Amino acid sequence: MHVRVLLFAGLRERAGADHVALELPDGALVQDALEQLHSLTGGQPVVMAVNQQYADAGVRLHPGDELALIPPVSGGSPAPLQVHVRVTLQPLALDALLALVRDPRAGAVVTFTGVTREVSALEYQAYAEMAERQLAEIVAAAIERHGLCAAAAEHRVGIVALSEPSVAVAVSAPHRAEAFAGASEIIDRIKARAPIWKKEEGEWVAGATPSPQR
Repeated sequence: MHVRVLLFAGLRERAGADHVALELPDGALVQDALEQLHSLTGGQPVVMAVNQQYADAGVRLHPGDELALIPPVSGGSPAPLQVHVRVTLQPLALDALLALVRDPRAGAVVTFTGVTREVSALEYQAYAEMAERQLAEIVAAAIERHGLCAAAAEHRVGIVALSEPSVAVAVSAPHRAEAFAGASEIIDRIKARAPIWKKEEGEWVAGATPSPQR
């Protein structure tokens, strides 16, 4: 079975390519692919994503699966959930996020922006399709858990200059306690789970290795 594994951040630089090709036996597991990639990872903690979902080592692989090797990352309601997420090269605009979470039920709106500090610029890279899926799941879960009216999250990729925002979160809720809790959960989980990497002064910043478990 021929499979193609997408690479990101330091792994991409180490391989000198954005993917590697593997030959695996029929019925191979994620663990089999990880073992073949050990020389590339160099002992670095990694997790495999299969079809844009974090996968345990025992997950069986099939021809046509989209695989991605994820190094450590930078950090249902019965009613329709008001969720907006985006990974973009464009500068982030907090006013636009605020417009997306306005709701007549809301008595509180909380926002958060993470900005570049102490260095002239940071560089971000993302597995964009999977990152947006992860952001959507994180935001939807926070809406349900904290009873939010709406929530939005965006993350930049590319070069982010000093004092410019790289990530922005906005939430609305009936009361301030829920709004603060929801915003805090969203940014914390984005840092822990979204496949987004940060390069600072020429080095990829080490972070958390995502768990396949949510």
